[in-house]
Amino acid sequence: MLTKRVIPCLDVDQGRVVKGTRFVGLRDAGNPVEVAIRYEKEGADELVFLDITASHEARECMVDVVRKTADVISMPMTVGGGIRTLDDIRQLLISGTDKVSINSTAVKEPRFIEQAAKRFGSQCIVVNIDPKRVEKNGNTFWEVFIHGGRIATGLEAVSWAREVERLGAGEIVLTSMDCDGTKDGYDLEITSAVSTAVSIPVVASGGAGHPKHLADAIQIGKADAALAASIFHFGEYSIADTKQFMRDCGIPVRL
Repeated sequence: MLTKRVIPCLDVDQGRVVKGTRFVGLRDAGNPVEVAIRYEKEGADELVFLDITASHEARECMVDVVRKTADVISMPMTVGGGIRTLDDIRQLLISGTDKVSINSTAVKEPRFIEQAAKRFGSQCIVVNIDPKRVEKNGNTFWEVFIHGGRIATGLEAVSWAREVERLGAGEIVLTSMDCDGTKDGYDLEITSAVSTAVSIPVVASGGAGHPKHLADAIQIGKADAALAASIFHFGEYSIADTKQFMRDCGIPVRL
């Protein structure tokens, strides 16, 4: 049986790890390279770096941070933010990342997903989907947002997930804007809906406040991995304790 992954997420802004609630109210959480080293020692399965203002500020992703981190850790890294061209992906892969995460560019130019998958392989291409519950014409649906949650797209999250899989994405990171940073648990409804709709791995993101929430993301949300930030950044729970809790719940994890 494949083990389920526990993945710390490092949101980076101006060279520092930060964490907010529902994409705002950012708090400093340290130097990204130092934080990455700590998480590898704690037993994280993978690491996600997201340059959260690169797309909004129309600048390139943090290649220098990626290179410095790759020099001191060996666990797989996924890096996203500000990726607009195939050369951006190439530079990140050369710098040491294993996968790249695309969000804003994927929505604006869906064919970019297909081009990237053909050039570098689907296993390298992750699409980050940031949905939020909205009401339109008396109906509630999960709308996809881009540019760090600043711009609504009109896309429905489950349909968009199916489309990115069709275009060649190898994985989806699903970040609920409603739950992000709240520590009240993941949005299990949207997580389950997307996980059921696609055959590629889905990483649940947004809302972890207790190891039980990560277990729920796997068992109820049907996710293949759980991504968390606040509970690890600020020392509320260790990765080792979280994995042990998950194993006690019957979830296969790598200890």
